[in-house]
Amino acid sequence: MRDVDDPDLLSYLRAENESADRFFADHQATIDTIFDEIRSRVQETDMSTPVEFGGWWYVVTTTEGQSYPVHHRGPSADRAADQVLLDENLEAAGHDYFDLGAFDVSFDHRYVAWSSDVDGDEHYTLRVRDLTTGRDLDDRIDDVANYGMAWSADGSHVFYLTLDAQERPDRVWRHRIGTPSADDVCIFHEPDERFYVTVGSTRSEQWIIIQTASKTSAECLLVPAGEPLAPPEPVIPRRDDVEYSVDHWGDTFVMHTNLDAVDFQLLSAPVDGDLHSWDAWSELTAHVPGRRILGAEPFAGHLVIHEWADAQPQLRVLFLDGTERVIALGDEPHDVEFGPNPSWDTSLIRFTTQSLATPVTLYDEHVATGERTLLRRIPTPNVDLGRYRSQRLWATATDGTRIPLDVVHHADTPLDGSAPCVVYGYGAYEASLPPWFSVARLSLLDRGWVWALAHPRGGGELGRQWYLDGKLLAKRNTFDDVIACVEHLVGTAGDEPARVDPRRVAIRGGSAGGLLVAACMTRRPDLFASVVAEVPFVDIVSTMSDPTLPLTVTEWEEWGDPRAEPFASCMLEYSPYDNTVEAPYPAVYATAGLHDPRVSVHEPAKWIARLRERSTSDRPLVLRTELGAGHGGPTGRYEAWRDEARTLAFLLATT
Repeated sequence: MRDVDDPDLLSYLRAENESADRFFADHQATIDTIFDEIRSRVQETDMSTPVEFGGWWYVVTTTEGQSYPVHHRGPSADRAADQVLLDENLEAAGHDYFDLGAFDVSFDHRYVAWSSDVDGDEHYTLRVRDLTTGRDLDDRIDDVANYGMAWSADGSHVFYLTLDAQERPDRVWRHRIGTPSADDVCIFHEPDERFYVTVGSTRSEQWIIIQTASKTSAECLLVPAGEPLAPPEPVIPRRDDVEYSVDHWGDTFVMHTNLDAVDFQLLSAPVDGDLHSWDAWSELTAHVPGRRILGAEPFAGHLVIHEWADAQPQLRVLFLDGTERVIALGDEPHDVEFGPNPSWDTSLIRFTTQSLATPVTLYDEHVATGERTLLRRIPTPNVDLGRYRSQRLWATATDGTRIPLDVVHHADTPLDGSAPCVVYGYGAYEASLPPWFSVARLSLLDRGWVWALAHPRGGGELGRQWYLDGKLLAKRNTFDDVIACVEHLVGTAGDEPARVDPRRVAIRGGSAGGLLVAACMTRRPDLFASVVAEVPFVDIVSTMSDPTLPLTVTEWEEWGDPRAEPFASCMLEYSPYDNTVEAPYPAVYATAGLHDPRVSVHEPAKWIARLRERSTSDRPLVLRTELGAGHGGPTGRYEAWRDEARTLAFLLATT
């Protein structure tokens, strides 16, 4: 099953798809209704807020009936759509799958380097478009990795990455515009299979940064953007268990590091100092346990720090004089993201917020005064946003740890134990999962459902220790935490009242979140009526035992190496495939991508096959494989909406 070109495998997957089609055919009316509902809540013809960059104003537009966006620029905000830079619809024509990777305008605004993947295998083709003519140059580079790119200051060179045989970005290349790709020069190679390589530019546009990092250590190298032929210069040599990254801030460099700071701190050093020595770096902002600093964005007169505190994301502004302030967003569970801020010398910061009940909203805020201007809220036609309520709850795990749990429901849906519920979770890689708004989710909420977002250990919502307590030998905490969240909702934990119907609980997650929901299901099949596992990582022992498979070696620092104890026993104890025994399992909908380089198609396929052998219930077990896509599923907004409508119809039919 590991050979995606094997005719028997393809025949098997097509037969599974035919079976899935028969299941969904019985619910086609519901799928069509939900698709129409989703579409009715989207302003299909729309334009983003113009962004000024180097004398040009850039926007993205969408048009009703077209699946993909179009990228434009113009000489002013009101003429930002004058010039079409890239129409993704034209580039996607003739392909079942299309994903835009890079879209980076050169600093002189003459070129845009853009890349695309038309198979879903995450191998991109990089092209360079001359924005004065609107045509792509002859420059074409195949099999490029989508882990960043960078321009030289004069636009003469572009830097990009390629993958090794295990799908790991390991090489940085320099390409001179107008020359054959065969002449490109590899300027950095990372031989250590634990390390991923990325490349990008500082916000000041003065440096190119190569970052090589494993799950536990990192190293940065610098190339002056004005000297593209210069060799990469390491900042500080890598050290076990020390992570760091750097950015440029005027006459200093800023370092983001966990050195002597489990939740990270910021250091600074003069540009002309001895950057190779830790002694040259001094404290810029102190480490505060539990306040996890994710990074910092330098501007001419301030830094914007992105961090998590009390299981909420926030932006903190640090000024040159050492004063600081947090951008106030209230107590409702929310997300906040650094917006498009290409200008270096500005007193404004642009950011977006959203919550489970509020769409993405774009603001400009004066960093010193806090004066805030609402620029745009994503339109949601035919939606009364005042009819939805979100709140934070806290569940208690078996070891006494309190677990954040965000909940949203319609105002007319009481939390009295009568409503069906779906719980969503991820809980891996220190990925903090903030609340997000979804017009598709409203189709459940309007039908009286409760939707809950669990934040188990293994994520990063409560600091680095929250992550450490849910990885390697502590991984079972992740599953216990989500089960505790479900028990909290159904009222079987302590003295908590039932908030949702214990007979109608579903659980959903994808990739590592697919492992999460599958592991919870095999531990407690009695808790769930249905399960949605999207591209699930479920055959963990077999996959992690084979270093020839893509990404296995890099993942050992996250999961452990099951070829030896104590990880062998630990991983075997929770591996969904290995723990599928005779039991009355809930309904399961699993998805897969034939070209998925992250979770091989055989994992969900063999898991569903084993479930069919072992389940003692008559609940449906459905596997659907995208034969022309990869890890992210179908592309194009209409296909994505229909895919989501299919998933919601499954939940409605089985929960």
